[in-house]
Amino acid sequence: MTDHLPHAMRSDALDNRARILDAARAVFGEVGLSAPMREVARQAGVGPATLYRHFPTKQTLIAETFAEQRRDCHAAVRDALADPDPWHGFRTLIERICELHAHSRGFADAFMTAFPEAMDFAADRERTLHAVGELARRAQETGRLRAGFVVDDLVLMLMAHRGLQDTPRATRVAASRRFAAYVIEAFRAAPETGAPGGPEASPWPASTSR
Repeated sequence: MTDHLPHAMRSDALDNRARILDAARAVFGEVGLSAPMREVARQAGVGPATLYRHFPTKQTLIAETFAEQRRDCHAAVRDALADPDPWHGFRTLIERICELHAHSRGFADAFMTAFPEAMDFAADRERTLHAVGELARRAQETGRLRAGFVVDDLVLMLMAHRGLQDTPRATRVAASRRFAAYVIEAFRAAPETGAPGGPEASPWPASTSR
């Protein structure tokens, strides 16, 4: 009987770890990185000691919580740089970054290095900004990206995009896609007329006022 005890303990530990990460994704995703560790423990249904046994610091918890999003961000950068059409790669990267940020307030905070606990994400941000700079140079050579575009424009865009975190979760992703479409049109050397995505893309009901 005692032969099965170590395995059972390992299973319990793995279960607790999974519950903590699920709770962290929910809490940090909705509230942001300012959410206290005790709230993550409460949502996970574990005690603080169990939480800190698995994740000794908030930084380690944040890094593990958003590991998948970081991989997705790396893939987005890699795919964009490999795109034979630099303008398409540029546009796609902006769309994918916005979507990643729209799904989680915490990941957006971490990516923008708004909290000391998320400093590990600084490398991700620099990698992305470097990729945007390289894609911008290529796209400007084709004449499809505004000559005046600079990488800091993307930082400003992401700062504005964070405001969408205050919109209802059910409409946030749709709003993010519409936001990205408008931004891309603003960056285009010859912007198209009309609202990007058409009226059906709006996440809010049309006004009925006359």
